[in-house]
Amino acid sequence: MNRILVLVEGPTERAVIEQVFAPDLGAKHVYIYPRVVGKPGHKGGNKFASVRREIKALIHQEPDSLVTMFFDYYSLGDDWPGLEEVKKTNSNNPINIMEKAIGQAIAEDVGDKFNITKFIPYVQIYEIESLLFAGPEEMATVFDRPELKIEFDRIKNDCGGCEKINNNPETAPSKRIMKLFPGYKKGRSVNAHAYRIVQHIGIEKIRQQCPNFNYWYSRLEKLD
Repeated sequence: MNRILVLVEGPTERAVIEQVFAPDLGAKHVYIYPRVVGKPGHKGGNKFASVRREIKALIHQEPDSLVTMFFDYYSLGDDWPGLEEVKKTNSNNPINIMEKAIGQAIAEDVGDKFNITKFIPYVQIYEIESLLFAGPEEMATVFDRPELKIEFDRIKNDCGGCEKINNNPETAPSKRIMKLFPGYKKGRSVNAHAYRIVQHIGIEKIRQQCPNFNYWYSRLEKLD
């Protein structure tokens, strides 16, 4: 069995993985199991100290399984490896810098017996809500506000793509959604929006428009 343990930022990420990624990967004989970092009810901006401790525990817990992670770049804690370098270089695509630094930090923690191929760091540029912009029509449909499709399209086009929607407190993907649709609900309840929107859009359409996400997802698929 090809088993993946994924440490995630919160219930929104967990719901998307459980409801969308898991069925898709399961059909390909790859089985993914999310676990939310920290205590129930915590917010984003996780400190890396907590994340690295839990990733290390997962690696030791199941050394034959692949361990990965799914955290938003937006609002990461200041102690994340590579974050200062990204800020100094003003990179438009910080994911490569950060993921390399995260991998090195985990390798140092686990020790000489660490198999680097068993850990795949992943940081979502800039939030999981970036993925929702791959389907402006589907997002508007789930919100029951079809007129918003034009606005969601405009945001994506103006920014140059889903994964380029801005990273700041006013213009991050979720902030833009909530400005247009204040009733947007995070989480994994039956009324939560993200996983339902991703279900409507479909994995393949998202992968076509989100290259960083697609690269990570492709690596998971190759376990089969």
